[in-house]
Formats: sequence, structure tokens, C-alpha cells
Amino acid sequence: MSLDHFFKNLTEIPEVFIGTTFIFLLIILYTRIFGLKSFSKMTGFDFVITVAIGNIIAMTVNTGSPSLLVGAILLLILYALNYIITYLRYKSISIEKLIENKPIMIMRDGVVLKENLKKSKVTESELQSKLREANVLTLSQVKAVILETTGDVSVLHTDKEDIEIADYILEGIKI
Repeated sequence: MSLDHFFKNLTEIPEVFIGTTFIFLLIILYTRIFGLKSFSKMTGFDFVITVAIGNIIAMTVNTGSPSLLVGAILLLILYALNYIITYLRYKSISIEKLIENKPIMIMRDGVVLKENLKKSKVTESELQSKLREANVLTLSQVKAVILETTGDVSVLHTDKEDIEIADYILEGIKI
């Protein structure tokens, strides 16, 4: 293999440096304007926006397509859309219900809820993996396992049998 492969396009380094710096500073500015929630993963919608922003950054910086200006405008549009959707979800329960999936309980009081496991398309081996990650030693320790709207799995467990989960924690979950 020739070393030419590693040293071609060296004349583009200043352009790439300036473009990357510009996009980096733009992301800081947009995040300051629209808030840190722009990169949250609280809902599936937030996750999609985060992936789209990452994709536009990568394409703009690495390929130059879209151009720097078009990339900056696309990023502004995504940040603005995220802000508008977040605001509308905050103001309207019906919009929140329309956009957001509900979390679903896949285990309760040490019992696997097979029907919910099937609905959520989570396998038993995936559930077992999440229980191990949470350091669960016996199923009797598990109060609840919830597949969150983001795809994350929350494992609520304790060694104390007389503790119940607060209603507030389980509010809005499909049981």
C-alpha cells in the first residue's frame, strides 16, 4: 500500500479545521439558546432529533455536503422544531399523548408479565441481562421492570419486602 493514501488532500486541512470549529461553536450557541434538553433522551422524539443533529454535523464536517451554511440552517431548523415540539408537549397533554409512547411494565413483584414482554418485543434474555446489570440476585427483589419511552429499561428493586413503589413513580405506565 502506498503512503499517498494517507497524505492526499492535505490542502483541505485548514478548510476542515475552520468548518469543524464553526459547527462546534454553532452547536454550543444553539444549545445555549434552546437549552440542554436539545440533547436529552427523555422521549423517542428527543432521541430521533439527537441522532438527526449528529448526522447533519457529521455530514457537514466530514463530507461538505450539505455545505457549511446549509448544515448550519438545517441544525437551526432541527433545534427550533425540537423546541417547538417540547413546548407544545409541555402545554398540551393531548399533544404529549399523540407524540409520546407510554412506558410499559414488563415485570411486577418478581413476576414476568409475558403479554407485555411480547407487546414490547423484549426477549426474556434481554430482560435477564437488564436484571443482571441492575445487580438483581433473586426475582423476589424486583418490584418492577419498565421499558421506558426512550427504549431504556428501568429496574426497580430492593431487599426490603415491605416497601411499595409510590404511585407517582408508576403514573402513566401501561401495566
